[in-house]
Amino acid sequence: MQGRKDYTRAELDRARAAINSQLTAYRDLVSAVAATKDERASSAVAAFDPLFFDNMTLVLDRYFVNRLRAVAGKDGNPLNEVEMICDSLMNNDGVMLASNVINLIPDQSVVQLQVGDPIELNLADFERLSGAFFADLERKFLQG
Repeated sequence: MQGRKDYTRAELDRARAAINSQLTAYRDLVSAVAATKDERASSAVAAFDPLFFDNMTLVLDRYFVNRLRAVAGKDGNPLNEVEMICDSLMNNDGVMLASNVINLIPDQSVVQLQVGDPIELNLADFERLSGAFFADLERKFLQG
């Protein structure tokens, strides 16, 4: 597919709804496990969390993976932060990579990962990151 310079409201809404649906299912699962007071199940959820939220970041990116750099920019905005996280998850065993193109300043980024940090996102990280991602996407790419 060719690079995209814009997305429709329907595309953004569809992606946001899919992400929210998965987060709702996650919250339901966590609540059900907590209600059992089973330590083994709670430990399993704790181990599952970073895998799930790292993969949710890949899902988030995939909906808009063809966004053009000319529109997204080269600064450390949330769109580029997600791109760098995804690249690091896929190509660097989940350890944050530097970029020769994107100027990410970790202390000014959403999840504040430093180069060399293991990527292990949690619910709060993902909610902040996806919220900032969608806001930036709307600001820069929303058609019309």
